[in-house]
Amino acid sequence: KILKHSNMSLTNSLRTVSKQVLKNYKPYSAIAISNNSFSNYQASPSLNVSGYNFSKNYSQNNLSVVNLNEQNNNNNNNNNNNNNNYSYTAQNVIAGLAAASIISACAYQNIVAEEANWDQIRKEIIDLLDSNASGEYEDGSFGPVLIRLAWHASGTYDVKTKTGGSNGATMRFRPESGHGANAGLSVARSLLEPIKQRHPEISYADLWTLAGCVAIEELGGPHINWRPGRTDESSGEACPPDGRLPDAAQGQDHVRNIFYRMGFDDREIVALVGCHVLGRCHTNRSGYDGPWTNSPITFSNDYFCQLLEVNWTERNWAGPKQYKDPNDQIMMTPADMALIRDPAFRKIVEEYAKDEKKFFDDFAKAFKKLIELGVSFKKEPHGLLKSLGIN
Repeated sequence: KILKHSNMSLTNSLRTVSKQVLKNYKPYSAIAISNNSFSNYQASPSLNVSGYNFSKNYSQNNLSVVNLNEQNNNNNNNNNNNNNNYSYTAQNVIAGLAAASIISACAYQNIVAEEANWDQIRKEIIDLLDSNASGEYEDGSFGPVLIRLAWHASGTYDVKTKTGGSNGATMRFRPESGHGANAGLSVARSLLEPIKQRHPEISYADLWTLAGCVAIEELGGPHINWRPGRTDESSGEACPPDGRLPDAAQGQDHVRNIFYRMGFDDREIVALVGCHVLGRCHTNRSGYDGPWTNSPITFSNDYFCQLLEVNWTERNWAGPKQYKDPNDQIMMTPADMALIRDPAFRKIVEEYAKDEKKFFDDFAKAFKKLIELGVSFKKEPHGLLKSLGIN
C-alpha cells in the first residue's frame, strides 16, 4: 500500500535515506530485541534526514523502533497544508523504515547496538570463576562445567546437513536441553544467566562459547582466539537430534564417526578429547564416576600421560563399564581407552604426552574450530547496507 502512493521504490528509498543517515549519524545506543520485546534501551541523539526527525521511541509494549516527526523548515513552509500533511507520507514511512533498517544493520541478528564490551564480559566470567561459590563447587571451580557447556553446545554440528553447532544456543530449549549427554548443564546455563541479563545485547551462543574459552585460559590452558558473531534461535525447532555427541561407552569407530561428521581429523580428535584433563564424571549425569586425572581443575597434558602410564583395569561396580587406576582414584571410559588401543590415535597421544606445548597449540586451533562450526561471521556490521549498494 505504501509503494502504491510512493514515487520511489522501496530499495531506492532505503538507498537514498541510508546514504544521508550514514553521513551524519553514528549509532551508539543499545536496543536489544529478545522474545519480541525491547530491553536495555539507552537514549541517543535523534536522526535528522532531509528535514525529518527520526527520534527513537522505546516502550516495553510498543515494538516500533522509530517515530517520524516532520520538522518545520524552509522547504516545508513553502508547501500547502495538504502537501505538508499528505504528499510525503508514503516516503516518510519508507524513510522511517529505512532508518530502522540502518539501525538494525549495525549489529548482529536480534541486536541494535554498538559492539558489546567484551572485555567487561570476560572480566565478569573471570569473577564468576574466582567467586567463593566457584571455590566451593565440586573440585573447586565452575570452569569444567562451563567448558562442557561450550563443548556440548558446539559438538552437535553436522558438516553435511549444516545443522547443529554453537550457533543458535538451542540447548535452551527442549528437546536438546533434555538430551542425556547434556545432563547437568543447566548448572552452567544458570551460572551465566546473570551475565546475559546485564548484557542483553549479546547472544547466548556467544556468551556460552566465550565462557568456555575463558575457563580454559583461567585453568592454565592456551588462549583461544574467540570472536563474536553467533546468533540465537527463538525456539527449539532448530534443536539437533539426540545422539550427535560422543558416547563414552563406545570405541574408536564411534569416536571417529562422531568427529568426522563435524569435519575433524584424527589429530583434532585426540586434541579435543584431551580436554578430559578437566572435570569429572557423575553417576547422576553420565552414569560414570570420578575424575580423569588427579588435577581436574588444571589444564595440562596430564590426561595423555595418565592414559599411557597407569595400569588400567576394569572397575568392578554396579555402574557402566569404566576403568580405574590401582588406587581407584581416577578413571577412564571405553571411549578414552580407544585413544591408546587404536594405533593412529595412540601415536598422537604419545606425542602430546611428551610435548605439552604441541598439545596446547593443537588444542587451541581445534577448539576454535569446534565453537565456530556452522557460524557465518559478519566481519562488518553494515552487511545489509552493502546489499543495498551503499558503501
